[in-house]
Amino acid sequence: MPEKNLTGLDDIVSLSKSRGFIFQSSEVYGGLAAVYDYGPLGVELKRNIQNTWWKAMTQAHDNIVGIDAAIFMHPKVWEASGHVEGFNDPMIDDKQSKKRYRADMLIEEYIQKLRDKGKAEKADDLQQQLDTTGTRNGLCEDLYEIIMQEEIKAPDSGAFDWTEVRQFNLMFKTHYGATSKDDEDAIYLRPETAQGIFVNYKNVLDTARVQVPFGIAQVGKAFRNEVVARQFVFRMREFEQMEMQYFVEPGTDEETYNNWLNKRMEWHKSIGIREENLRATPHPDDKLAHYARAAADIQFNFPIGWQEVEGIHNRTDFDLSRHQEYSGKKMEYFDQKEQKRYVPYVIETSIGLDRCTLMVLCDAYREEEVDGDTRVVLKMHPKLAPTKVGIFPLIKKPELQELAHKIEADLQEEYTVLYDESGSIGKRYRRQDEAGTPFCITVDFDGLEDNTVTIRYRDDMKQDRVSVDKVDEVIRSGIKSWKQ
Repeated sequence: MPEKNLTGLDDIVSLSKSRGFIFQSSEVYGGLAAVYDYGPLGVELKRNIQNTWWKAMTQAHDNIVGIDAAIFMHPKVWEASGHVEGFNDPMIDDKQSKKRYRADMLIEEYIQKLRDKGKAEKADDLQQQLDTTGTRNGLCEDLYEIIMQEEIKAPDSGAFDWTEVRQFNLMFKTHYGATSKDDEDAIYLRPETAQGIFVNYKNVLDTARVQVPFGIAQVGKAFRNEVVARQFVFRMREFEQMEMQYFVEPGTDEETYNNWLNKRMEWHKSIGIREENLRATPHPDDKLAHYARAAADIQFNFPIGWQEVEGIHNRTDFDLSRHQEYSGKKMEYFDQKEQKRYVPYVIETSIGLDRCTLMVLCDAYREEEVDGDTRVVLKMHPKLAPTKVGIFPLIKKPELQELAHKIEADLQEEYTVLYDESGSIGKRYRRQDEAGTPFCITVDFDGLEDNTVTIRYRDDMKQDRVSVDKVDEVIRSGIKSWKQ
């Protein structure tokens, strides 16, 4: 079956809305930029991905436990982590349209336009300037100088009328308490979930009977007031992270970092992502975050190009040492066997749940020519599918409906199932193909005689005649043996 390659996000956005995966937040009021709601299929897909990750982290490892830290945290947490001082993006405003842009992204887009026009040499020179911003003057001053020198115009208005470049803190700030009035009561929506793990490190160590090396996993919301947030759910202001911080003895960190990078790459393959769409990209030494000794991105080939889905970082002892300094509480680990104390190093695995959901949708999406018609199908791993089984009586006859409902009741103990009796069988198959449903069961009159049904498989559209009492076994085997 010939397939069409996906060339943009439009197909995914359209399918997400029409089939109930993802909606624009507050759409009836015109929407809220870079904030999205998950519909009936989307929330099931997202939860299945989350559950698969959670099992891989906690159930598959006897030394990784979970927590659920609060979104609100003491403001000192963000001072210790460096977010208050350094969690900034350089922004610039177009005076004509009043729109705000990230200055470095404006320059990157301009460089890409130069390359598209065949001006590679100029683009390379400008890229070198961009890579060394902050070394000549300050970061903001260097970015502003490039924009002025190249006369880069605003994308929306086309005007060349800019404000100065200035740093913009990405944390959402609010006030804590009913009578709060000033910055003394300021509190932040957390921009990442990792700090909730670090400040609970001692609590877990004291209560969970764990020893180094051990890990703490968490899934939760984070919030970033991005200057530029776009490309559907790839970059949002309210998003969800799945993070695991693994605490190790200094000196074992390099080997552990490499092990976790390999493990995480294999996990992405295990959920059905095609190997050719994945790659691991190490960060150059001069591009490492201030807390990192080593870092790599697991990237997926999105319709918008290769982009990060998950980050693996060797954070050294930066976070625990900072919280020890700011809180005055000891973060040391005492190794009874070796009779020594140390502040553990941390290997971090951090994946965006929303980005992972988008990755699954993009990787699974196919358009196939079938008998002169186009079939849209999501060939995702069956364990991630929002609906595992579609159940159809051939026509609306009581005896067929009764058997179909009986099968539905038997299967819904273990699987998400959908009963559908409207439209032709062909249309019902197509609806479930677009939802990614891997198995469809049709109940017909022959089945009333011999207690059999037809199972139709999503990926190759083949059909088998199966005894009703074997349906669960066939589905279970199909999920376990599935390959891309």
